[in-house]
Amino acid sequence: MGQSPLEALAQDLESHPQRRLIERALVSILQLSRREQGPDEWRLISGALGDLSDALEVFQPHRHSRKITVFGSARTSADNPCYGLAEALAREAVAAGFEVMTGAGGGIMEAANRGAGTANSIGLNVDLPFEQHPNRYVSEANGRLLHFRYFFTRKLFFLRESDALVVLPGGFGTLDELFEALTLIQTGRTRPIPLVLLAPKDDTFWAGWQRDVHEGLAARGLISPEDGDLLRECHSASTAVQWISRFYRVFHTANLGSDRLELLLNCPLSAAQLQELNQRFDDLVDEGAIQATEACDEHGIVRPCLRFHFNRRRIGRLYQLLHHLNGLELPSTPALEHPGQRKPLHPP
Repeated sequence: MGQSPLEALAQDLESHPQRRLIERALVSILQLSRREQGPDEWRLISGALGDLSDALEVFQPHRHSRKITVFGSARTSADNPCYGLAEALAREAVAAGFEVMTGAGGGIMEAANRGAGTANSIGLNVDLPFEQHPNRYVSEANGRLLHFRYFFTRKLFFLRESDALVVLPGGFGTLDELFEALTLIQTGRTRPIPLVLLAPKDDTFWAGWQRDVHEGLAARGLISPEDGDLLRECHSASTAVQWISRFYRVFHTANLGSDRLELLLNCPLSAAQLQELNQRFDDLVDEGAIQATEACDEHGIVRPCLRFHFNRRRIGRLYQLLHHLNGLELPSTPALEHPGQRKPLHPP
């Protein structure tokens, strides 16, 4: 008699490098099985796990490339200036080395996938009560189209896999995605990424939003004044892509631990530049000072790193520090020249 699936799993786990985490997940499922008996609860659990499994499989081959997610209204027609702007943005993003992600629907999403082309587009579709067909510029055949059962798992992967967010005018869904991103960034639940508000030059959508929402919250003391640095308003595709590329000129990524923040860089800083950082941004440090060291990135490459005890209430100031870093005059390296690559062409 052959092994049961559980017996085979137990045998596979013996040598798995993530055995402890897998066992913890399995224990959670077993605990749920003792409490939850209804089919609705298990449909939710099974569906969410299916979403996670499918998405991890699709994104695994694309971990080496940076991705820009484009949000915007599905109702935007092809003759609307925002449609052309989204298409141009995606085209320039691909030329700069990025891939493009959308919700796979029509309107702005279709425009962005059209501009990026099928080979550089990833679509994250979601099952809706009314039928939503993915646009023709994302292909299930080449493994670049996902169908999510739930909005919350879809949102998770938008933020988890994105290296930049570009938001064009849209309705409740678009604004929900914008506020979700702002919340996770401001609370330090996701690594710093550039967030661009994009609209044609004569379109006042984002100017009105900034005035009524963002500036209104700051005036009431509900957010910090420097939280305005989490966002960048742009009015052309080239300006938006240049800003996103600049965000990763020196800064590579961040590792936020329980007590310390690591900023991984594409090149080291001089002693004088480090001293200036400590003088200008001492309010970001809870104790001690910003230290220059090294750390491994997600590919195991050792990178220059800035490590310090971070005041988590100062995310806006952290963005100001990143903008300062990316503006430094540093020797040109392959890592600086190819900001669209998560994994550099040549290790720094």
